[in-house]
Amino acid sequence: MKFQQKPYTFVSQVDLKVENLERSLSFYKQVIGFQILEQSERKATLTADGKTPLLSIEQPEDVKGKEPRTTGLYHFALLLPSRADLAKALQHFIKMNIRLGASDHLVSEALYLDDPDGNGIEIYADRPSSTWSWKDGQVVMATEPLNAENLLTETNGEQWNGLPQDTLMGHIHLHVSELEKTKEFYLEGLGFDLVTQYGSQALFISTGGYHHHIGLNTWNGIGAKSPSKNSAGMKWFSLVYPTEEARKNVVNQLKNIGAAIQEDNGEFNTEDPSGNRIRLLI
Repeated sequence: MKFQQKPYTFVSQVDLKVENLERSLSFYKQVIGFQILEQSERKATLTADGKTPLLSIEQPEDVKGKEPRTTGLYHFALLLPSRADLAKALQHFIKMNIRLGASDHLVSEALYLDDPDGNGIEIYADRPSSTWSWKDGQVVMATEPLNAENLLTETNGEQWNGLPQDTLMGHIHLHVSELEKTKEFYLEGLGFDLVTQYGSQALFISTGGYHHHIGLNTWNGIGAKSPSKNSAGMKWFSLVYPTEEARKNVVNQLKNIGAAIQEDNGEFNTEDPSGNRIRLLI
């Protein structure tokens, strides 16, 4: 789990808009296993270790349902410390009769589900990076059936007890409207490296040789529109840069390609060509 820490650039937190805060809180506590770090009337910040925010959920006053076929969140992905932790999560989901997707991506094993608003969630565990295959500078990934029976043997008789303390925001995967300007924004602007591309359909990018910190796809259609500001879905995601100098360099790179940058009391925010909003942190 070395790829979600400095000196790499990584996703640290995702902020969501939801239709009903109490409904979402119930789901994220009972099904996903988060703890509440902070809560107000219309917003809650969630954590796995009791101190580090990973997810915030907010109920805007004029919120409306998630809009289909738009840009925005495909899924955020919670990285568990071990395969045994993933096995216990799977056992928990089965007991709760949760509808799941599941895949073996060669570099990782993953479970997929949606929250009550239709926001996608991945729960996954990485295979050791020493076992990943690279070809012509691109990591080899696939989408194969998960061997659930084999995975469940890893529980060692232990029961699920919420998210492990060392759970991290492993990556984020976004719907975008096209890939050419998107590629320029994330590589030349934000400073990521391309690790896999699937034609005009998807890009996977990272820093430090990770299989991906960010996925980007056009599966909602080329030219997909941004959702309205008050629809359920992603509000922000946060990127952490290793130093103030690194962040300043990225701000300059974004300005050089004509991307919008907002500075507010030392905080820098931007948005990609598809309207996905990003906080730039250190």
